[in-house]
Amino acid sequence: MQTFQHWAGRMATMHASCETGHKNPFDTTTAAMIVLDAQGRVTGWSPAARNLYGADTRDVLGRPVSEVLRDVRAAGDTLQGLGTAGAPAPGDAWTERRTVRRPDGALVETVLRVFPVEQDRGRPAWVVMAAASDRYEKWVTDQSMLSGLFTQAPVGLSVYGPDAHLNWANDVVQQVMGWRPGEWEGQANRVLYPHGSILSPPDYHEVEEVLEEVLRTGEAVLDVHWRGPTPATCAYHRVYSCSYFRLQDDAGHPLGVCAASVDITDRYEAQARLALLSRASGIGTALDVGKTAEELAELVVPDLADSVRIEVAESVLAGEEPPSSASGAPTGLQLMAERTRSAASVAQSDALLGVIGSGPTTENRRRLALPLLLGGSTLGTVTLRRQPPRAPFTEGDGALAEELASRTAVCVDNARRYVREHTTALKLQRDLLPRGLPQPSGIELAHRYIPTTGPRGVGGDWYDVIPLSGARVGLVVGDVVGHGVDAAATMGRLRTSVRALAALDLPPDELLTRLDDLVGQTRVGIHRTPGDEGTDRALGATCLYAVYDPTSRTCAMAGAGHLPPVATGRGTGTGRAEPLDLPTGPPLGIGGLPFESVEFEFAEGTVLALFTDGIVKARGRDVDEGVADVCGALDASAGSLEKACDEVVSLCAQGSADDDAALLLVRVHAFPMDSVASWHVASDPAEVAGVRALVRERLEDWGLDEAVFVSELVVSELVTNAIRYGRPPVSLRLLRDVDRTLICEVSDGGHTSPHLRNAGDEDEGGRGLFLVAQLTAMWGTRDERQGKTIWAEIGLGQEVPLDLFLEP
Repeated sequence: MQTFQHWAGRMATMHASCETGHKNPFDTTTAAMIVLDAQGRVTGWSPAARNLYGADTRDVLGRPVSEVLRDVRAAGDTLQGLGTAGAPAPGDAWTERRTVRRPDGALVETVLRVFPVEQDRGRPAWVVMAAASDRYEKWVTDQSMLSGLFTQAPVGLSVYGPDAHLNWANDVVQQVMGWRPGEWEGQANRVLYPHGSILSPPDYHEVEEVLEEVLRTGEAVLDVHWRGPTPATCAYHRVYSCSYFRLQDDAGHPLGVCAASVDITDRYEAQARLALLSRASGIGTALDVGKTAEELAELVVPDLADSVRIEVAESVLAGEEPPSSASGAPTGLQLMAERTRSAASVAQSDALLGVIGSGPTTENRRRLALPLLLGGSTLGTVTLRRQPPRAPFTEGDGALAEELASRTAVCVDNARRYVREHTTALKLQRDLLPRGLPQPSGIELAHRYIPTTGPRGVGGDWYDVIPLSGARVGLVVGDVVGHGVDAAATMGRLRTSVRALAALDLPPDELLTRLDDLVGQTRVGIHRTPGDEGTDRALGATCLYAVYDPTSRTCAMAGAGHLPPVATGRGTGTGRAEPLDLPTGPPLGIGGLPFESVEFEFAEGTVLALFTDGIVKARGRDVDEGVADVCGALDASAGSLEKACDEVVSLCAQGSADDDAALLLVRVHAFPMDSVASWHVASDPAEVAGVRALVRERLEDWGLDEAVFVSELVVSELVTNAIRYGRPPVSLRLLRDVDRTLICEVSDGGHTSPHLRNAGDEDEGGRGLFLVAQLTAMWGTRDERQGKTIWAEIGLGQEVPLDLFLEP
């Protein structure tokens, strides 16, 4: 009889040859083993059998196996037939299940594997391997799972030896790579896979690096992406997620590396498209058609296409309504952006969206021509192309391109609307700004307006020069909150209001007070229509108003939240340009806060710079630095006002273009003393004749004989009214504005202003002011702190309307 060790050794050999290497429940080191002779009697009983069935060896040896492993649920089965004429022949193994009652009464569910063998002289015998049913079922499940993984699951499995040569690959790998049997076994990885394939993350460049690390450390490397063309799919690239883990024996010695790969091409494409679509949110923020087109071109090349051409209708570029899509492709297209991938990007194309793909290569799928549609209008076209060997566009690529075109159309239309509004606002603002400023005798002027070129649009900055009575001049600069058409319209409203108030000859602080009242009334609802509850843009606007008198070289000014002017060294006394010490005052519309006028006396030739904050505010520079730069520019460009304007404007160009800017430069001059004559007049009507004589004499000295007749009449009427209806003191002043006008001013201490009225045929008075109005270019009343002044301007060289003195 063969020994038990003999049969154990033979069974180990059989298992090693028939099993796949996975531990199974019938492994000789763990399974229960029973040896039967030709009569079916137990001749061998392993310790594992004793543990499984609860019977000692001495109690079972020599007994029929049908008695030892009696099945409590069935009888007369195969094991009971061992040793009979119908027993299976040696060499035919079989498996059966058996429920055995142990000596202690417990039931044991087992699975038996019976191996017929030959003893000496050809006598039959059997070896029975027994295992618990639950362990057997788990092993069967594992084997089924492994079998499905090897043969049915879309997972590529490869086994590399310690030398990084491929020893085994399942059918998935062989089919994908198009390998024929025998041509891949034992080959190095660099020989098997295409040159130029890419691994990511970028810590790895070759598969060999991954294999070496896994073999060395024993730590798995998961989710490494492999990209590249495969022979089975020709030029088309696929993306695989690969994981590598070390294989080792029970003692922990490395046997090689197993690689598991899953095709994630569709998922990779979807993620890449989503990433591209996410980046698309950054285009179109500049509200510029050209920049939007360039941003789209940079986005899609080379990630989606090899080249792109973007064209936009000329009507859209002009801000006009785009043509209807019903009319077909728009005419008058203008190229806005064109981009082709560079040689460097070609080398990286394996890692880019769109290189991966499947399906036949057809020329019509390598070109995508998409309209830029918005509603029922066509704004332009986008044409995308791919060149071989890159895969043609897929349906997913087409859907992505359509979405990008749709988003771009919205951005282009926003830019079109901005162009239209910007053009409208700029035209409105230029119409509202003075086309040509007057040139009063007492000042020289230079001015600039710089509209913003950014997406915020035209603002509400403005300036103005207003001739006033007595050769004085009003200087205005202001800034409205906000940008666009509304800001420009509000600017026009404020400019008109300032001009109307300036005509009343109000001092600067009083003019700003009344302007502030007007803004406040609008804010609280006066003259507002129902539903117009939005904040008035005039609320918070700033303004500076100054009045320069060339006869005294004084300038009174007040500010409403505005930056003070800068005066050159002649006016500051320091020898260099400096900002004037002027109270800032509250912005317009706040209400309830006073404005303060300050009077400055300027030397001959002093230059004043009035400006808005767009001149001095810039990115990376605070206002004080900007004002200092303006002072330096004025000092460096003494002489030409135009040159000084250009120098100051250049500072604005170096900064931010987010705000518009206005600049008004004024060089002041004193009125010539020999062109001014003044007299005090006693409050006696008899003095009028003497005053006429003084006027006649002075005009003759000035060589203005042709103006004597009208001047005597005007002075006689005004002085008579002042004596009769005013209060002392009474004074007369003549101002000769060379080659222009003669200004007559009569002042008194009263505050009652005269006005024109229709005199009846029998009325003794009421005709004097009527004659003054007819004989002069203009006349008016100016209130002053000590009384009032009636002034009249007589045009030099004008014809006298003699019909005024004829009887009807």
